[in-house]
Amino acid sequence: MPIYMDRHDVSESVTAEHVAQLHKEDLKIQDTFGCRGLTYWFDDKRKTAFCLVEAPNEQAIRAMHDKAHGQIPHSIIEVDAGVVESFLGRIEDPKKNQEGISESIDDPAFRTIMVIAKVPSFSGYSTFYQIDESFTAYFEAIRHVIKANDGRVVRESKDLFIVSFESVSRAVAASLEINSACQELHIDSFSSKIGLSAGVPVTEKKSIFEDTINLADRICAMIPGDIIVSAEVAELALSENINAFNNTQNFVILKSQEENLITQLMDFIDSSWSDSNLKVDDFSKPAGLSKSQLYRKLKTLTGKSPNTFLKDYRLKKALALLNKNSGNVSEIAFETGFSSPSYFSKCFHKKYGHSPSEYLPANA
Repeated sequence: MPIYMDRHDVSESVTAEHVAQLHKEDLKIQDTFGCRGLTYWFDDKRKTAFCLVEAPNEQAIRAMHDKAHGQIPHSIIEVDAGVVESFLGRIEDPKKNQEGISESIDDPAFRTIMVIAKVPSFSGYSTFYQIDESFTAYFEAIRHVIKANDGRVVRESKDLFIVSFESVSRAVAASLEINSACQELHIDSFSSKIGLSAGVPVTEKKSIFEDTINLADRICAMIPGDIIVSAEVAELALSENINAFNNTQNFVILKSQEENLITQLMDFIDSSWSDSNLKVDDFSKPAGLSKSQLYRKLKTLTGKSPNTFLKDYRLKKALALLNKNSGNVSEIAFETGFSSPSYFSKCFHKKYGHSPSEYLPANA
């Protein structure tokens, strides 16, 4: 049976004890609706509660909550239990009394999400995906730092880590340690970049922590610098430790307005980048900016003009397809929005130091 997580935005007067009682009311009638309440999280500061429920469908959860106490969730998403545990550390109640009944839980589901990207040097693209001693040392160093700072690895691949931290201060500290550890390895073929964002597991999106992961991933990919920090992470870290960003040369701290521009722009580009007819004028409109305004703001944020930004985005997609051996050069050129395979090859060689036709056999 599917597992769902829902979000309840509660009033200022609601306490952990109130939420515990609502959870008990759910458990009393859950069988009537074919549901099984697994656990919940409550954040007294942000006044949000999240329920983890095994149920036949979303409608059954809404009906159960409505019948039990009338507190219908604002959003519901389907989740994987293993992924939930990776992000939040548990999928059952943390403590029960002698009768086996859960005690009140004041355990926020708010998390700081870290994206660690492996970034190839200009000369390192041809060996980027090779597993060698430097690759192994890099991954071992990152895993060690994450564990030492109570982080939880949610996803890991050859070029990316996604990590969940309960403590924003530990996340910031870990980012510095990872940056330092990777520099000490003196790897020529690649370096690391880190994006830090924070948020809750259920929003209006379909996947758990989707908004938070998207922002961390996008700022990591778009913004020059070693460690890119969202406005909320910076504010929370400074509230816990006034010295959190003393090493200012390592951090780029964004403003909320800059994050909004990144989100608006990337939401549009993510859905339209493969269209060869897409022009800069097209994606300035979703951002609510004129062509000249977009140019200035994007150049300030990323160091790139809108045309260069879009081209580099497409080339990065092409590089991933080449690594997967997902077609010949012409097919990949057209698939990634280039109208001419020859122009694509020229741009690719200028960006990565290898022609795509040379790259394909190396990964075949």
